[in-house]
Amino acid sequence: MMIFMAFISGLMMSMGLILSGMINPQKVIGFLDLFGHFDPTLAFVMVGALSVAFIGYHWIGRLSKPVLCEGFDLPKKNKIDMPLITGAAIFGIGWGLAGFCPGPAIVGLGLGFPKAVIFVLAMLAGMFLARMIVK
Repeated sequence: MMIFMAFISGLMMSMGLILSGMINPQKVIGFLDLFGHFDPTLAFVMVGALSVAFIGYHWIGRLSKPVLCEGFDLPKKNKIDMPLITGAAIFGIGWGLAGFCPGPAIVGLGLGFPKAVIFVLAMLAGMFLARMIVK
């Protein structure tokens, strides 16, 4: 049952990314181009995602345990530190340069987008390098 629900969740997420245009690097770059051809439509995607997350976090606070798991897997770290700021900056730079973030890139990879293949390979290399540096 857990595998089935994970598949359904991933499918819903993928469809949402496709429908919202998040897998289109040009749409993402247009959203980030504040002084050029700005495309504000992804702001609606972000507001929708934040609304769902807000409701979800509020709702799970009332539950003693998840429906399909033994316990919640929530972040334990709540401090803003230099590794978080550095990681966020690297993420933002990569997102702005490539027009992809990890989730949409994986969906694009599944759809056979050549730019997504390049991005995912670069992302995996970056993850490997980060683990080597942080050790």
